Amino acid sequence: MTALPKPHLTIEEYIELEKNSEERFEYFGGEAFSMAGGTPNHVRIARNVCNKLTQKLDDRDCEVFPGDMRVKVPADAPYRYPDLSVVCGEQNYESFQGLEMLVNPVVLVEVLSPSTAAYDLDEKFTAYQSIESFREYLVIAQDRPHVIRYVRQPQGGWLRTDTDGLPNEVTVESLNVTLSLSEIYARVQF
Repeated sequence: MTALPKPHLTIEEYIELEKNSEERFEYFGGEAFSMAGGTPNHVRIARNVCNKLTQKLDDRDCEVFPGDMRVKVPADAPYRYPDLSVVCGEQNYESFQGLEMLVNPVVLVEVLSPSTAAYDLDEKFTAYQSIESFREYLVIAQDRPHVIRYVRQPQGGWLRTDTDGLPNEVTVESLNVTLSLSEIYARVQF
């Protein structure tokens, strides 16, 4: 993520930037951060996970959205762009100044980059937790075969599980699917 030179944009200024740009930006702390320009490994990982989840959910009432889908984040308005989002059942959307946002994702996925890792694991994850429907968070490293999975617990806390190594698998409980790390990291060069 790279900040634009003009800090402390109002939400209105940010929305105008979004509407008039082909690039995607996230709004955080009064600044707009560019979400474009992922590395080849970042793009491969996001594509692999999107494709595999889409295949595995083909016969269910679930849909996988790539990184262009805006997701409403109540605790950190107006929205964020996860690398992938999954919604099951009825899809709910809200409009914010003419821009559509998905309201009810069940699973969110982020592929870590050196510039966004701390943000994705801390502030962004904390903000995502304000989404009522949100049940599971996958955070995927791109420099080694490593997946962090957080699952919302009945008491409201989050259980973290780390999975390392290509021969291993990650079960996405809320979707009842399993992804092997070899599927996630197909064609990725470390």
